Amino acid sequence: MEQWTEIRRRVLVEKVSKRQILAETGMHWTTLEKILSHSQPPGYRLERLRSKPKLGVHLEWIQAVLAADKEMPRKQRHTAKRIYDRLVKERGYTGKYTVVKEVVAELKRTGQEVFMPLEHRPGEAQVDFFEALAKIDGKLRKVHVFTMALPYSDMFFLMAFERECTEAFWEGHIRAFQFFGGVPNRITYDNLKIAVKMIVGPHERALTDGFLQLVSHYLFQYHFCTVRRANEKGVVEGTAKYARCNFMVPVPQVSDLDALNEYLHESCWNEQFRRLRGKEKEKKALWLEEKLRPLPVAPFDACRKQPGHASSLSLVRFDDNDYSVPVAYAHHEVVVKGYFDRVLICTRTGEAIAEHKRTWEREDIKYEPTHYLPLLERKPGSLDYSAAFSCFILPDCFRELRRRMEEAEGHEGTREYIRVLRLLEKHPLERVAGAIEKAMRIQALDPGVIAMYCLPEESPEIRTFRLEGREHLRGVTVAVPELGLYQALLVAEGLS
Repeated sequence: MEQWTEIRRRVLVEKVSKRQILAETGMHWTTLEKILSHSQPPGYRLERLRSKPKLGVHLEWIQAVLAADKEMPRKQRHTAKRIYDRLVKERGYTGKYTVVKEVVAELKRTGQEVFMPLEHRPGEAQVDFFEALAKIDGKLRKVHVFTMALPYSDMFFLMAFERECTEAFWEGHIRAFQFFGGVPNRITYDNLKIAVKMIVGPHERALTDGFLQLVSHYLFQYHFCTVRRANEKGVVEGTAKYARCNFMVPVPQVSDLDALNEYLHESCWNEQFRRLRGKEKEKKALWLEEKLRPLPVAPFDACRKQPGHASSLSLVRFDDNDYSVPVAYAHHEVVVKGYFDRVLICTRTGEAIAEHKRTWEREDIKYEPTHYLPLLERKPGSLDYSAAFSCFILPDCFRELRRRMEEAEGHEGTREYIRVLRLLEKHPLERVAGAIEKAMRIQALDPGVIAMYCLPEESPEIRTFRLEGREHLRGVTVAVPELGLYQALLVAEGLS
């Protein structure tokens, strides 16, 4: 560049002759003309495209192959090397691989789709799920993260679930609406199986009952993207990438899924203090401009309901897993309500009879030992062999109480111990354990005494009879007992 500048200055400013420059530098006349006509080197300029006589007859075939590849998975599409091999083998191509590689690269570059920039109005939202890894309770697991984004303000809500299912879809909407403080007027979705039963046409969808229930409750408008056109919800796609890179790297290490969702909720909340490129205001100010509809007065019951039958083992099956109910409801028809985090079992009239934390395994069984205590009293021999009690972890005082009762009364002591266990139907485990410890300290190994200690009062000694509210008893006189009469009775009967 220094030589280029010096030659131009000498010829155009100092009027040095071109012949002198050519003599000094030894360059060609056309090179000098190029220097004088351009302020900087113009680079190599191709006046016309090179012809490809050997490949030209195969261009249409290559274009057809690349077009067909768009319908295939990305990992099963043609590379330039594979196209070259097929040209040689199937079409008798005799040219070089480099020519094919350049043509394929050019066709892929110019064949990419061009998208129309979209305007995002206040009160619109986009929804999607994405997958991520998290270390939960020391184990690396895949979670499914529900994402709702408001494109106008770029605020978003994230919530992780065990599985991408209808219950998670419902719960994600409920939590997102609560987080945003209202319901968007219009929500854009991909063609999720949770919402779409069948794609009828380019813009027609047969919707699932679960999705229609959600729409009927919150009354928002919905829009589904054209098939394989995820760019129509590009904001939520970008949100998923941003969240994965900023919130899930490094992989979060949490105790449970609730802790992960607390972390994601806090991360979403802190987004309001960030300013987007090209925006004069922070997200918080734009969020206030969102035109959201107020939340309904009654919350949406985000559970999947289905009829069930309690078996002879007092188990009800839901989502390929079994959950226990009290033995009094064995062989009864019930209604199962499956939430994203729990399973509620009710009678046909709506009375709740059992609740369990939902398991996402397959063919798993969830027992509540207290459901089987009435049956255990009738069948005490099953205490050590029942599957329901094998995982029942009790404080050490229970084991010591059973040992003492059985040493004192044998099999009857086992029955007495089971009567103590039945106190768990009415009282928390901590209270019953405390009552057992108090009873053992005074050597009162009796279910009645332990039951009395389970009452809310600290001890039975402070329980006194009061006349408040019993004024009619104020005139009652209780005579002082004469213990001598009892002693005389014993003498008369020869018992003393």
